Amino acid sequence: MKFAAAPAALPGPLPEWDPQWSRLVRADTVDGEHTFHVLDTLPALRAVGREPTGTILALHGNPTWSYLWRRLAAASLRSTTGRTWRVIAPDQLEMGFSDRLAHDALPTTHGPAYRRIAERVTDFDAVVRTLLAEVPATAAASAAATEPATPSPTAGSPAAEAPAGDHPIVTIGHDWGGVLSLTWAARHLDLVDAVISLNTAVHQPEDAPLPAPLQAALAGPMLPTSTVLTDLFLRITLGLGQGPIRKEIKEAFRAPYRTAADRRGIGAFVADIPAQDTHPSRAELEQLGADIAGIDVPALLIWGPKDPVFLERYLRDLRGRLPHADIHRFEKASHLVSEDADVAGLALRWLENRFPAAEAPAADPTHAASGAAAESATAGSPDTQAPGTGAPAAAQSSTDSPLMFDALLARAGDRSIASVDMSQQPPQSVTWAQLAGVVDGIAHGLRDLGLRPGDRVSLLVQPGNNLTAALYAVLRAGGVAVVADAGLGVAGMTRAIKAADPQWIIGQVPGLTLARTAGWPGRRISVSPLNALERTALGVETSITELSRTVPSAPLARPDADDDAAILYTSGSTGPAKGVRYTHARLGALGRKLADHLGVEPGSGLVAGFPPFALLGPGIGATSVTPDMSVTKPRTLTATALADAILTGDCTMVFASPAAYRNVCATAGELSAEQRGACASVELVLSAGAPVPLRLMDALAELFPNAAIHSPYGMTEGLLLTDIDRHGVAAAAAQSRDHGVCVGTPVPGVSLALAPIDAAGRSSSTLLTGAEAVDVLGEFVVSAPHAKAGYDRLWLTDADSKRDELDGRMWHRTNDIGHIDPEGRVWLEGRLQHLLTTADGPLGPGGIEAVVDEVPGVLRSAVVGVGPRGTQAVVVVVEPDAEAPAGARQKPGLADLELTDAVRTAVAGHFAADIAAVLISPTFPTDIRHNSKINRERLAGWADAVLRGEPVGKP
Repeated sequence: MKFAAAPAALPGPLPEWDPQWSRLVRADTVDGEHTFHVLDTLPALRAVGREPTGTILALHGNPTWSYLWRRLAAASLRSTTGRTWRVIAPDQLEMGFSDRLAHDALPTTHGPAYRRIAERVTDFDAVVRTLLAEVPATAAASAAATEPATPSPTAGSPAAEAPAGDHPIVTIGHDWGGVLSLTWAARHLDLVDAVISLNTAVHQPEDAPLPAPLQAALAGPMLPTSTVLTDLFLRITLGLGQGPIRKEIKEAFRAPYRTAADRRGIGAFVADIPAQDTHPSRAELEQLGADIAGIDVPALLIWGPKDPVFLERYLRDLRGRLPHADIHRFEKASHLVSEDADVAGLALRWLENRFPAAEAPAADPTHAASGAAAESATAGSPDTQAPGTGAPAAAQSSTDSPLMFDALLARAGDRSIASVDMSQQPPQSVTWAQLAGVVDGIAHGLRDLGLRPGDRVSLLVQPGNNLTAALYAVLRAGGVAVVADAGLGVAGMTRAIKAADPQWIIGQVPGLTLARTAGWPGRRISVSPLNALERTALGVETSITELSRTVPSAPLARPDADDDAAILYTSGSTGPAKGVRYTHARLGALGRKLADHLGVEPGSGLVAGFPPFALLGPGIGATSVTPDMSVTKPRTLTATALADAILTGDCTMVFASPAAYRNVCATAGELSAEQRGACASVELVLSAGAPVPLRLMDALAELFPNAAIHSPYGMTEGLLLTDIDRHGVAAAAAQSRDHGVCVGTPVPGVSLALAPIDAAGRSSSTLLTGAEAVDVLGEFVVSAPHAKAGYDRLWLTDADSKRDELDGRMWHRTNDIGHIDPEGRVWLEGRLQHLLTTADGPLGPGGIEAVVDEVPGVLRSAVVGVGPRGTQAVVVVVEPDAEAPAGARQKPGLADLELTDAVRTAVAGHFAADIAAVLISPTFPTDIRHNSKINRERLAGWADAVLRGEPVGKP
């Protein structure tokens, strides 16, 4: 089949596309001059009197075209703060609306005439240099990069007056455009100031097969059939959108590829994949991989993990070549990540952070028409700098800071009980000396096996002695413990483990089986020894039992305080679980804060019915007992199981979630006299993970008559921020002025500020403290030495959470909203994403919920907004109390008139909000870890459907 040459053209009207972005540019390439269609925002900038102070060079992949970068172009033009960025995005030759060349045959993997990798890089160079010459600053930089010996411009010339070194040039690419743009950047580091890449691949491991979609496309006659003769390859690619992509947007992507002749470049791109050693582009691919590893300018990798083509192994390879790169994973995005997520916003935010704005020059009238014609941390670390400043956060650690495992080392000779695992039959107890010895042996064994400082180790072990030993051994060996508990569910754990990308996995058989089935990365170590068949089937090398017998050959190096120690995953109750990074300094500070606040002394015992605290016992010097319960089902903790744990460890402290305590109180009638006596010996009862109602605290006070009942407030990002006891909760409940969940006052060492909520429901960039913060609805912002170091591989999320610079500290935006009363108490009123935006202004749901929860017949409630933002109707969803007459008679759907009137009357006594409807839900969707955090997004969708007359189902 022969193809005739076809000239470049301008696209017709397209959605989300401004015609003035389109240009046809002649460039001198390796085989003569060719015309390229280019997206270029310079004409649009100069049309409104703006001159660029930075340039983004964008390159698409296969089978897309410059339309891929339309949202980046639009966002850059909308931006009125920071630098003025020019976006240049050429259509590659024979792609998009650029020239088509004449060919005598369809593209094949080893055939001649079509573009190869090396030629595409030189094409890109030719086009962008032609366009860079149009702006004085980039013209000077481009000329200097091309001809180092060129004399300085004459004084007074445009190039001489350009601000030297203050016009950054940045590349961004996707798919094939990612590797090509990175290659061009690597070979022009004298010109390039930063690089950004979306999903792409630089290296294909020899021991790994090509991704299935590419294998299919490269299979014999399928190559021309799927890529050129039909639009199958194009349709499959566009079908990967997670939205899905709207029909009119798909049509725009298809616009330059209507016929087989139009699609010749799509086939050529696929044919140029060097899948075999004999492929003509194989040597170039290997060379460019080495070149890319030499990039030393700032880098950002943006990834869509649901991509079936560019798998996690390709991101792993890129991280190895660009170890300094910032990373942001859009967990719900696939191959066309810029269609699935706000890549434009992320890229511009990152560039603003890296290249703070200089004063933008006015447009030169002589160029008005030319475009149309032609953390507690180390300074400098991207993870620990205060975003937007480049300055390090206030120092809160040092190299001699006590580390989490120091308390265990200090008791290495102590033969008293350190930990008891009640889930074992019979219960398994270990002494401090035994635990220290086992930890030391495992740590040395891991090092001898090849674990290097900074290696990540996923722990797929149920809470108990085995998990405790494995965790502290990993910390001792300098590894980074990755803890994603089973409460995330299989899908959540899979996302978390793939995001953390550990080098090692330590697990029990169920966890190792799941790891093998799901293809999780990492060398595998079992907890107990396995037989030869099991080892082979699960890919296991050894066990921690065997490693514990390792004879030390050399002392273990002590990790630096600022080294990462752990990645702890959030519960995932408000979206995909996030990995939270803790350094050794911050993890050690957390241990000291807990020990001080809980009053831990030698001999103190703690029943840890809350998974995170099951791991902290040895770190705070307390004997820890894990009760017999399911980690994924806190409600399985019974009163007898809790009492037995207290007796076994002679414990004076108990920690569990509200859901667990509800069942404990419900089963208290089964306690024996001895077990009741054990409960009476407890001095401190703590509950966290969700609000603890006063009536639950009162019930706990009856069960633990001599204990102080506390409800500390915190999160994975900071496990202890405020605290309140039962009497404080009672005092807060007795007044009628404030509503929500009162969580007390900040614990010593924690600084608290408030970011006010505006009328649109956004939290302000201004922080209020002291008297200014009283009675203001806002987002809580905290700073503490024991709070997180950052989010893992979520650059934008981390930057958003750290964007405040008050007092030169590193702050964390909690996403929790509420207010501070005149007594300095913190009142929670929900999450930022749960905020209602009504016609009367923003409204936190928690205040109304606290009032509704006291109405007879209501077990618990959730307030959601239904309708357009800014005019949302306030809807109360009730989970009825089946034991109360008013609750027992309720049916799913609209509440009866009596309960509706009771709810409205109760709310009217404290709030001006008009309650549009009261609904009865058969169940409340909650998170797995706590069984307490309500998924209000699902409830809001359910409420909207019910009010529109759809069948009443489960939310």
